[in-house]
Amino acid sequence: MIEMKELRKAYTTGKVEFEALKGIDLSIKHSEMVAVVGPSGSGKSTLMNIIGCLDVPTSGEYRLEDDPVNEMTSNQLADIRNKKIGFVFQAFNLLPYATAYENIEVPLLFARVSGKKRRERVNELLARVGLADKAGNKPTEMSGGEMQRTAIARSLANDPDLILADEPTGNLDSKSGGEIVKIFHELWSAGKTVIIITHDMNIAEQAQRIIRLKDGLVEGNGNLA
Repeated sequence: MIEMKELRKAYTTGKVEFEALKGIDLSIKHSEMVAVVGPSGSGKSTLMNIIGCLDVPTSGEYRLEDDPVNEMTSNQLADIRNKKIGFVFQAFNLLPYATAYENIEVPLLFARVSGKKRRERVNELLARVGLADKAGNKPTEMSGGEMQRTAIARSLANDPDLILADEPTGNLDSKSGGEIVKIFHELWSAGKTVIIITHDMNIAEQAQRIIRLKDGLVEGNGNLA
């Protein structure tokens, strides 16, 4: 699903250039559950942004389902983000004045799905993450775990093949975090490709494979026993 070759990303501030990724070679197959770990400054966030088509590399090659992402226009990248990738963030990124139902509905509105199909899909997803009774609740009326489950449901709205989660348990207690990881395992078992960016090795060790970054390079890349 994902192929990266000699991928580099540099940022320039004034006359100073900082290379966040220094030649990444990486392959992630369909229906893998992968954790990306590394210390602060290792390049995790930069790699996540490029995988998620939120940013583009300075040089090198990135292919998503054999499509050359680094050659795409901004409109093509936006289309991929809407249809092929589901995002889950540490801070949830829910609309604060919208209900759980309305938050999950947003990607379907952008995809111009009909009203009847939107209702069916949103209700299906609410039930899938155990929030059928919270459809009318706003984020301020939900716990952290419930907000993250709403965010996961939103990420699934257009049935993407790839779920990209950035520190998805970072703002949760251990019980709620465990429930979120369980949902990711269920998605992986259902055939989704799941990539979790995390600093928590307890979370990482529940993945199928761990990719370790250090100083913008892949330091380790291996399957777990």
